[in-house]
Amino acid sequence: MRFCVDSRWSAVRVGVTVRRGARYWRRLGSTLAVCGMFSVSLGLASAQGLSWEQLAEGMVVTTWDPGTRCDGQVPRLFMVKIDPERFRFSTYHFRDEGLPAPLTIKEWQQRTRASVLFNAGLFREDFSYMGWLFKDGRSLGSKRHPLWKGLFVAEPVEAGLPKARVLDLAVEHFSPDDPAYHEAAQSLMLLDRSGKPRVRRTGQRAHQTVVVEDRAGSLVVIKTAGEVTMWELAVCLQEGLPGIAHAMAMDGGASSDLLISSELPGVREAGRDPSLWQRLVDGNGVEHITLPAVIGIAARDVARRR
Repeated sequence: MRFCVDSRWSAVRVGVTVRRGARYWRRLGSTLAVCGMFSVSLGLASAQGLSWEQLAEGMVVTTWDPGTRCDGQVPRLFMVKIDPERFRFSTYHFRDEGLPAPLTIKEWQQRTRASVLFNAGLFREDFSYMGWLFKDGRSLGSKRHPLWKGLFVAEPVEAGLPKARVLDLAVEHFSPDDPAYHEAAQSLMLLDRSGKPRVRRTGQRAHQTVVVEDRAGSLVVIKTAGEVTMWELAVCLQEGLPGIAHAMAMDGGASSDLLISSELPGVREAGRDPSLWQRLVDGNGVEHITLPAVIGIAARDVARRR
């Protein structure tokens, strides 16, 4: 996993070769300070006073190195916090788009023009999605996975509901025949509201993509900078970021991917070089694969114009 800017397609991406920005790392702390880093209360403030950088109204980013707080077992975490009141979430599957094959995350960004894209849940060898996947209120043909209790939902049918949430299907209901949300993607529950990890303790380590709902009602997409077990990650998030309400794990390993468009105001701003974040999410040469399903995030005014 590598995080960089490629001017040929105007996006910041986790998963491409880095060609620039190495000279900045010796000055990382001071550079981030002058690039407009600021502290805000986001329900995650207890992690040593996290500083966040604004990419747009309602979207901020930061990195957190748990270090000894998590026994040195969890790599740096890159986090994008999104206000669902300002940004719309959309699910995509290549077959629903009429495409013959899955796309890279770069190709998905070119197609959707989303401000942020990240991988959805797991899929089978034939690229069919494992678990519920809904788009515009339509099931994309996948059935509920009987064991996985995490469900990302967005864009409610009725007014008054949160614009985006993480549901715990062990205690919350979702009807596939009468869905309360237009968009949905099922995957593994990582951490529940009681603070209990919902994954087994194994030695399997991989890059991870996590979707968090914090206690302020915002959504946070987390990308690990290296390999970690889901158990270690769940315990670390619970102990280090108590502002988390609960969290779910999307697909990991080579499928774990994240892209941020350089068209966001905070990325375009003079003096900001998103390649500064590259080393913090460096996957040490991990190859990334095409993705049959992704989740895109776009500003609500932009989404309405499409």
